[in-house]
Amino acid sequence: MNLVSLGWKKQQEIWECESKEEGYELGRIITEYPNSYRIMTQKGEILGSVSGKFRFHAKSRSDYPCIGDWVAIQKHDQDKGMIHFIFPRFSQFSRKEAGTGYEEQTIASNVDFVFLVSALNQDFNLRRIERYLVLAWESGSNPVIVLSKGDLCNDSSERVLQVESIACGVPIHVISAMNQQGMDELFPYVKVGNTVALLGSSGVGKSTLVNALLGIDRQSTQESREKDGKGRHTTTNRELIPLPQGGAIIDTPGMREIQLGNVVSGVDDAFADINELVQSCHFSDCTHQRETRCAVQQAIEEGILSTERLQSYRKLQKELDYVERKVDKDLQLAEKNRIKKQQKAYQHLKKGNHFR
Repeated sequence: MNLVSLGWKKQQEIWECESKEEGYELGRIITEYPNSYRIMTQKGEILGSVSGKFRFHAKSRSDYPCIGDWVAIQKHDQDKGMIHFIFPRFSQFSRKEAGTGYEEQTIASNVDFVFLVSALNQDFNLRRIERYLVLAWESGSNPVIVLSKGDLCNDSSERVLQVESIACGVPIHVISAMNQQGMDELFPYVKVGNTVALLGSSGVGKSTLVNALLGIDRQSTQESREKDGKGRHTTTNRELIPLPQGGAIIDTPGMREIQLGNVVSGVDDAFADINELVQSCHFSDCTHQRETRCAVQQAIEEGILSTERLQSYRKLQKELDYVERKVDKDLQLAEKNRIKKQQKAYQHLKKGNHFR
C-alpha cells in the first residue's frame, strides 16, 4: 500500500522522520471497533490498540484515534500493534454526541473534501443541508453538495437553485449513482492523495455512491420507504476505503440527529450571506426584527433572503448559545464539587489529628 496515495501529505514528513527515529511505523486508521482499530500500513492491514501511556494522557474521547487518523505504531507481530500517538490532524469532523451530554464525537479526520449527500426525492430538506454545511466548514474540510437520486426528480434544476441560495459558493452536483449520471463530475475530488468523507441521512444513496466509485458492489444497500422516501440504515459503522484509482473514501452511517457542539466559525461560514448583510445594518446592535434601516429585513422584503433561512440562522445561534452556557455551567459545577471534596478531605484529616 502506497501511503502517499492513501493521503499522507508531504508536509507531514518531518513527523514521519521523528517517529521512525523512535522505532515506530506509520499507519492510518481505517476502521474503529469498541476497543481496537484496523490500521493500514505500508505492508498491509493490522489490528491495533492504544498504549497504556496513551490512555493515561487522553483527557476526552476526542483525544482517541478516529477514522482517518495517521498514527505511530509499534508492531507486536505480523498483524498486531500498539498505537503510541496520533499525528496532528489538518481537519477534524465532529459533532455533539446524541442525547443530553455535551462531549464531542469525532467522526473523521484528515479529510480533504466532505460530500454532503442529499437525495432529491421526498426526503429533500434545505434546513438539514444547512446544518451539515455548518459542521463541514467547522471541520476545516472543503464541502461539496451531492444531490443524489437525480433520476427520481423531475425538477432537479429548481432544487439546485434552492440549494444555491443557502450554499454560498459551495460546488453542487446532481447525480444518479445507479445510472452513472453525473459521476464524472466527482472524479476531480476523488483522486490520488485525497480523502473524501460522505455524510448524509440514511437512504440518500451514500453506499450506492461508494459502490459506483469502487466499481464493485462492496457496500450493502436497501430501497427507501416508498411512502416518504426515508431510508433504512445499511452502513452500521464508519470505514475508510482505499480506492483503486488512489485516494480514499469514508462511508458513514446516516445521521438523522445533527446536534452542534463547540462550533466556532462554522455558522459564520455557512451563513456568509446573512453575515454580509449584518455589516450593512444601520445599528451595530440590530436584532433584525423591527429596527429601521435593517439590511437583513430589507433583503427579505426584496426577495434576496428568505424568512426561513433567517429563522434557521437564529435557531442555530440560539442552540450554540445554549450549549456554551450549559458547558460553562457544567464546568463551574465540576469545579465546585472538586473544592467541596478537597474541603471534606481536609476536615477528615483534621478530625483524625493529622494536624498538630
